[in-house]
Amino acid sequence: MVVQNNLDLGDSRKWIVLEPFIHQVGGHMSMMKYDDYTVCKPLVSQEQWFYETLPAAMKRFTPQYKGIVSVHLKKDSMGNLSLIACPQTDNRSSLDNASKESSMTIWQKLNQANTSSGDHTFVKWNHGPLTNTTKDSCQAKAVLQTDLQYHRDVSSIMEDANGNQPEKNSYNPWGLYCHKQHLNRMSSKYNENKLHQFLLLENVVSKYKCPCILDLKMGTRQHGDDASEEKKARQIKKCEQSTSASLGARICGMQVYQADTVQYLCKDKYYGRKLSPDGFRQALLQFLHNGNRLRTDLVEPIVSQLKALLSIIKKQNSYRFYSSSLLINYEGLEKATPSDNHPQGHCQHSSCSLPHGNSHPKVDVRMIDFAHTTNKGSRFNHTIYEGPDHGYIFGLENLIKTFQSISVGE
Repeated sequence: MVVQNNLDLGDSRKWIVLEPFIHQVGGHMSMMKYDDYTVCKPLVSQEQWFYETLPAAMKRFTPQYKGIVSVHLKKDSMGNLSLIACPQTDNRSSLDNASKESSMTIWQKLNQANTSSGDHTFVKWNHGPLTNTTKDSCQAKAVLQTDLQYHRDVSSIMEDANGNQPEKNSYNPWGLYCHKQHLNRMSSKYNENKLHQFLLLENVVSKYKCPCILDLKMGTRQHGDDASEEKKARQIKKCEQSTSASLGARICGMQVYQADTVQYLCKDKYYGRKLSPDGFRQALLQFLHNGNRLRTDLVEPIVSQLKALLSIIKKQNSYRFYSSSLLINYEGLEKATPSDNHPQGHCQHSSCSLPHGNSHPKVDVRMIDFAHTTNKGSRFNHTIYEGPDHGYIFGLENLIKTFQSISVGE
């Protein structure tokens, strides 16, 4: 486990610039890329406690916890913000090379459209890390079909002065929104010298070329025990007006690789809140459809993993996973064969095809986001519960039934 509590601000060789995680499909807190196999997020003590004490049986269904790292804000002479972390070793490029002012990043280009609002906060890193992130991935060739029903503040960061969206995006637009908002909050509350603690977690989609990701908010209750009465009322209302109440699960985000158009279809949490139970089922169908066919071959492994998780959750006495999410991931790029007819401009490089005999699992199911998780052994508990989390179990059971209905074509 890596623990980096002391950030040596005098030695730039030990610094790295955190990049926004390009596969973030849900949530409100920005996820950052620490390295190819690790992401990081702002530390919440209750979540850290969960990762350090979680039952061994649950570890296969949660990201690997890798420790904590110190992070701070840095502002360049133009007022651009970066998040800087101190890695375990000092064999990284220097900060001077990692954040040259001459580089024009995606984030800068998108934020230039908003200069009239007086908001100039954005992340900064050079083209090198971004190229390395995407060059062996379908993200380097795919554009996002941004079928996202954003609120006005979200739309403003996705459009230029003429209301046009960028022609191509090599990242999920929801991640851009979360990252921008996060930097705005940090810069308004703290100075550059303040150290922030971030959790280091496994990047659970690092094994995929074109990760298809479904983010589900699980359970019939979303507020934690420490929620204010106002927040409690808001969360109860969201549950009552969505599939959280009727199914114990609601969609918080989704990206699906579309093989026919070489694009990603994306949905956000506002879309998920509006779904009826039948609409929820249709969304799961969409999650399994690659533009050419329905991937019914994925149903059995998804259901198998959900059943295994269900069996484990039923045995977790006093645990309550309030406001946690469940990720279902799979590889969107199917194995290439000599007879495949790829769209023009797609998969013209061998790195874009999955090798035959690929040993990566077809699907991956992971629980994430434990800032409000509690049990009677926790020093953060406000209420002691008995038995398993029946709201979470209700959601898993309905999720299993819905996927099974897809396999039999009901």
